[in-house]
Amino acid sequence: KQLEKSAPDTLKKLETLVRIPSVSFANFPEGEVTKSAEAVAALLKETGLEKVEILKLEGTHPYVYGEWLKKPGAPTLLLYAHHDVQPPGREELWESPPFEPSYREGPGGLRMYGRGTADDKAGILIHTAAIEAFLKSVGELPVNVKVVIEGEEETGSTNLLEFLKKYRARLDADVLCLTDTTNFDCGIPALTIALRGLVAVQVEVRALTKAVHSGMWGGPVPDPAMALSKMLATLIDEKGHINLPEVNALVPELTDEEAKEAMRLPFDEKVFREQCGMVEGAHLHREGPHPLLQLWRFPSLTVNAIQASSRKQAGNIINDVAWAKVSIRIVDGMDPRQVMRILKDHLKKVVPWGLELSLTSEGEGASGWATKPEGPAFEAARESMKAGYGVEPYLIGCGGTIPFVRPFEEALGGAPALLIGVEDPYTNAHGENESLLISDFQKACRSHVLLFQSLAEKMAGK
Repeated sequence: KQLEKSAPDTLKKLETLVRIPSVSFANFPEGEVTKSAEAVAALLKETGLEKVEILKLEGTHPYVYGEWLKKPGAPTLLLYAHHDVQPPGREELWESPPFEPSYREGPGGLRMYGRGTADDKAGILIHTAAIEAFLKSVGELPVNVKVVIEGEEETGSTNLLEFLKKYRARLDADVLCLTDTTNFDCGIPALTIALRGLVAVQVEVRALTKAVHSGMWGGPVPDPAMALSKMLATLIDEKGHINLPEVNALVPELTDEEAKEAMRLPFDEKVFREQCGMVEGAHLHREGPHPLLQLWRFPSLTVNAIQASSRKQAGNIINDVAWAKVSIRIVDGMDPRQVMRILKDHLKKVVPWGLELSLTSEGEGASGWATKPEGPAFEAARESMKAGYGVEPYLIGCGGTIPFVRPFEEALGGAPALLIGVEDPYTNAHGENESLLISDFQKACRSHVLLFQSLAEKMAGK
């Protein structure tokens, strides 16, 4: 009842966070991420958490910490979300301003649109709404909680190991719970049991010291945009799969059990195409593993951005330089440093015409992660999600990357990691018109309340 009573206020708190353009990428104002951390700290204090503090290592974006540890004998939960967001992308494609939350009907019902609505500022509010529901209704929680809200997840959590090293004792817990993943579909919850990792490289090919007239110089002078296009085309085969044998050799063999589990999940190609916005006539890469397994159990390669000149400045020139960002999503068991080396070595071999090549790694990369959904924590999660949503949750993998999970799981001595969230196939996280399905957000908050209670019962004495 308290949760339902507070629902309008919870949405207003989410709106407040979404209005802060907390983009953690370079060349965006650092002050906005700091402002976001301050707003999150105020929210945690208002919720009733104690020892709320903004934690910032040198050269990092701020984390926010808070705790409530007044239940001796009850398990301790480490609750994670992140307050930084991706850049808005092509703002002209947004139907409403990216940092001004707006409501309109969409897939599944009423949705809140704005950058960070689902990824991952809703994740913060799921934690605080559940905590507040208990503290306002009965004055205490059934479990102990420690809350960590990160400020640089979207840039790869590059300082996470240093953060863990410094604050390890403070973060000790029995269960790790992250609200930063996706549901299987609108109204159908999912517990994520696998994540892909990430390797990203910036590729720059230079032919000239300046851009020149394409009529005066075209012919004998090499075009760096063409050179880069030729290089990128060597990275995949005609079927759309990675064309780097050394990378493919690192992929752990698919087990019969994994294949059977994937076949149990419903897959409708028409719905799948609609969810990702695929244009009519384009073909899925159907050869090879099941499409769902391709999303989370096998690596994929993407050209995230490519630039020579811009559309607005596309004069009749030969560009001096061409640039692209290339990333590979890797799976559990693959070494990101090894994949990075293979990718760089390949690009060095295929640069044509003697052009200058510059390769810049975006950090050291992030490993994939997988777990077995066994034990009381996973049992509690599945039961609470079923009760909160009214349907049985699916166990799925997620093709995205959360660098936080593996280091924290290891730091906590192998404590179970519960990965849940409120994104759905129509959320369009990282893209234009990101949105949050309000009904699923409310169900997720309800599930979280039930999760606290269930963990208290199943893990008493921890």
